[in-house]
Amino acid sequence: MDVTKILTELRQEREQIEEAIMSLERLARGRGRRRGRPPAWMAELDKKRGRPPGSKNKTPNTQKAVSLA
Repeated sequence: MDVTKILTELRQEREQIEEAIMSLERLARGRGRRRGRPPAWMAELDKKRGRPPGSKNKTPNTQKAVSLA
């Protein structure tokens, strides 16, 4: 095998890895709470969280009746 060819390929890989590391570091730095309206896909996720519809504001008597049924 040609050693110089291997060295050039390894140097190219190192450059690609360094670029990937820099972009990931930029992403990590940019994270955090952002101001403004969230994107549509994120707003849909918030709607799915929490209790299911119809499960809140039940009195203890209603809960007992439901559990006996």
